[in-house]
Parts: sequence; structure tokens; C-alpha cells
Amino acid sequence: MVYDVIIVGGSYAGLSAGLQLARARRKVLVLDSGLRRNRFAETSHGFLGYDGRAPGDIAQDAREQLLAYPTVQWLADTALQARQTDQGFQVRTTNGQQASARRLIIASGVIDELPAIEGLQERWGKSVFHCPYCHGYELNQGAIGVLATSTLSMHHALLLPDWGQTTFFTNGVFEPDAEQLAELDRRGVTLEPQTVSHISGKRADVVLSDGRVISVAGLFAMPRTRMASPLAEQLGCIFEEGPMGPFIQTDAMQQTSIPGVFACGDAALAAGSVAVSVGDGARAGASTHRSLVFV
Repeated sequence: MVYDVIIVGGSYAGLSAGLQLARARRKVLVLDSGLRRNRFAETSHGFLGYDGRAPGDIAQDAREQLLAYPTVQWLADTALQARQTDQGFQVRTTNGQQASARRLIIASGVIDELPAIEGLQERWGKSVFHCPYCHGYELNQGAIGVLATSTLSMHHALLLPDWGQTTFFTNGVFEPDAEQLAELDRRGVTLEPQTVSHISGKRADVVLSDGRVISVAGLFAMPRTRMASPLAEQLGCIFEEGPMGPFIQTDAMQQTSIPGVFACGDAALAAGSVAVSVGDGARAGASTHRSLVFV
């Protein structure tokens, strides 16, 4: 059987793309490894109609709605390899299964890579975050920390005072210049140049190398990201470099540099959220359908 579309990634963007195609009565296969990027967070915020719900519940509801359409199949597996064929594309999974389709949508997301600081990873999504719009309000105007991971962390440090009194831990990553210092002062940000030893406590106690401890309700850090799937690179898709890492280049219709391959969600965004990924996926799904009609 040759599907109309294979969607690699069954999180928010992939589900949204699939829904557009299912409603066009197209034969769709969704390949999903089950590792959502936001699986560490207890609640999701900023997505209209679902604010404050558990992210897993949002994804489960969406999956059930998508699978109610009879032309959609779901395979819980990881896409390992993709190649172009005379019919379109063939995808092979880690379990050795193969599937072919006329079009391919890559919605496989990214993997966050945090600085190697003890205590950071286990608090990721709980008291260590990267998106203030997703998690800032729930800190209830408590003390906030920003951990510098690059010069781009200045953006975080200048944004976050709207959610609480902010301390900027530069951690030896960079030294703000005079203009940056003036900006931080204008926003009321406290600068802490001492390097961070580790993170401890129930929330986020930032332990400095000189032994001091600064407790914050939430700590924000900009991770480095990498592709969660090798498929785009295997197919020769062009990438762009974003503030956190590379992402797949797409046009206004979400098509990549390879005809017939579309991409959406975090894999094709410089930065995103659940709401942004759902919109991105909807555009990719509709665009992919149009490409099947107007060949």
C-alpha cells in the first residue's frame, strides 16, 4: 500500500497536519516515537482553549480525534531512514517496517541540550524552563533566575522582569558591555557574575562557586537544540541556523528544499510553542494536500 502522506512525528504539529489531510479523506500514516518535547512539563499554557491542561492530555485527545477518521493509521515506532523513490518516498523504522507515500511531512521536533550543570536536567520543565510565555505567569511574580548559555540570553534577561524580580547569572559565558549593562539596569535586573556550581532544592536553589545560594521560583535557560530525527538531513533538506540551533528551511507553504517533503513544528521553527506548532502543522497539512491535487 502506498499512502498519500507519511507524517513523521505524532505530537502537536504532526497531529494538526494529519487532521487537515484526514478531513480531505487522504490515506495517512503517522509514525511516532512517543517522545514529546514537553513531556517533562506538568501543564501547558498559552494554547487557546487548553490553557493549564496537562500536555499529555492535549496530545491524547488530539490523537483520539485524528484516529476517528478511517483513512488514518498510526504506527508507534521511530523513523530511522527515508529515501526518494519513483512513487515518492519510502521510510524505514527501527523495527524494520517499511512504508511508502507520495508525500512526506517531517514533524519530528528537536532535542534540548542543556548546559552540563548538576541539577539542571532533572528540573527541566518543572522549575527550569526556556519559554516565559509558557511558564512565567505560574511563578506568581516570585524571584526569577536567568542562566546565561550564550550572548542571546540577554533576550531572556530583558524579557523576564515582567514576570518577577530577575537575577541574571552570567556564569562566565559572556561579559555584558556598557550598553547591555544600561539595558539590564533599566529593566531592574540584578547581575550575578559568579559562576554557578549546581542547582539544588525543591524548586531551584542556585548554588554559586563561592558558596552563596540564591533561591528562585523558576530558572530560565536557553538550551541548544538538535534534530530529533535524521530524515531531513538524509534527504538533503536545507537547514537554517536559529538562536538555539539548526531548523529545517521551509517556504510559505511549509515545503522544504526537497519537492514533496514538508516540515512543521519545532523541527522547522527557530522557536515555538504548542499553539505555534498546531498552527504550523495545520498549514503544512493543507499545503501537502494541495500539492497532491495541483501536481
